[in-house]
Amino acid sequence: MSIDLTSLNQYREGNRLEVKNAQGGFPNSFWNTYSSFANTYGGVILFGVDELPDKTLAAVGVPNPAKLIQQMWDSLNNRNKVNVNLLSDSDVQVLSDGAIEIIKIEIPRANRKVRPVYIGADPFTGTFRRNGEGDYKCARDEVRGMFRDSADESQDKLRLDDFGTDALDYETVRRYRIRFQYDKPDNAWVRLPDDDFLKVIGALSRGSDDVLHPTVAGLLMFGTEYRITDEFPHYFLDYQENDGSNERWTDRFISSSGDWSGNLFDFYSRVVSKLAEIIKVPFKLDENAYRVDDTPVHKAVREAVANAISNANYHGRRGVVIKRRPNTITIANPGCFRIPMEKAIEGGDSDPRNETILKMLNLVGIGDRAGSGIPNIFQVWADEKWEPPVYREEIDPERTILTMSLDNVSATNLVENLVENLVEKITEKESEVIAIISSSPQITTSEIAKQLNVTQQAVSERIRNLKNKGVLRRIGPDKGGYWEIISKS
Repeated sequence: MSIDLTSLNQYREGNRLEVKNAQGGFPNSFWNTYSSFANTYGGVILFGVDELPDKTLAAVGVPNPAKLIQQMWDSLNNRNKVNVNLLSDSDVQVLSDGAIEIIKIEIPRANRKVRPVYIGADPFTGTFRRNGEGDYKCARDEVRGMFRDSADESQDKLRLDDFGTDALDYETVRRYRIRFQYDKPDNAWVRLPDDDFLKVIGALSRGSDDVLHPTVAGLLMFGTEYRITDEFPHYFLDYQENDGSNERWTDRFISSSGDWSGNLFDFYSRVVSKLAEIIKVPFKLDENAYRVDDTPVHKAVREAVANAISNANYHGRRGVVIKRRPNTITIANPGCFRIPMEKAIEGGDSDPRNETILKMLNLVGIGDRAGSGIPNIFQVWADEKWEPPVYREEIDPERTILTMSLDNVSATNLVENLVENLVEKITEKESEVIAIISSSPQITTSEIAKQLNVTQQAVSERIRNLKNKGVLRRIGPDKGGYWEIISKS
């Protein structure tokens, strides 16, 4: 394929692009990148391209593309080299400007059922992932997490034979049953004794010892925190409020405080009650002239919290953290989407990590099983003319973060208003940074650099200038903090 290779200088290496010189033969480092792209988001590898000191790319060409491609196919089909071949002929192309040739190899993101993709015979030493511009070797718990996700059966159905029914908080069960009866008053399960009810919803299972034991879902939804952490040492739930008057939270509750159960159902109930306080409820009457206090926004927020709970990896670090600020709700959970994030946002395809937990939430009218929950959140926000919600994923540790703005000031208007009020004008390049940060306050400098297709150093310089001009400030630490845009009159 003919191509203008001089255009390469506008690209940078990153999460989905890696270049290899390859003039001296097939680069062995290809395999680390093959594994890392397959286990992360997919990406493109270019043979015959150099990264220059200023981070720009330049084509140098490869002397014998056909030979390198054949070497790659031979190794891809050798199970002693790599455990799975993800490529087809259409993923490999030779590009030329008439003088030199380079090879373009598109590595797809591997389906969760074939991950981990690893080099050699041992997945614990040969599994890589991509983080920024580099490949890193996965820790053992990260590899185990990929194996758990590859299973056909949801892991939260697993029966915990070392636990008895005393691990559950039956006050939480009572609250759940009240909600179940309200939502489904005619259901036959309403009249069942507690343990029978918990069996039919998937919270308890009878073992080979003829004794009832909680499932993973049952323990997480209805257990007591100190028993949950016996099975999931990193389990942690955290809700924080900040009224904007200072950098610390003004209200907070966590699962390990000891003054409440610390389980998922009670956390969900407390969180949605708190978040409802900042949603403006329009005065509206139903057909019977009763006031309606539940709006599409309330429902979308509940959907977002339910998504985080049902998709979280409770073996992962840092826990489920929900932050409420005057005009923003941030919902973060350990674990990334099990399908490409774009597909999850598009809707129609649902692959929850914890199917039984999602089922339990659905039984009391919470959440969605048809894959339309996330698109509905975006639609509600569009109807309100608010800034679109922003999903992003972090790697090492895996984390999914949703930022929901409750403000209808667009990024364009925000930049224009700032420029109008500034004594010291901001530049066009600095305004690009403001526009990105306004829609995603927790974004990192490296992520901004990728969006703008510039170096991280250039972004850091623009941020430094914006801080000096009184436009931007950092709230909290580099990890876990966020950017705040302020107007200087």
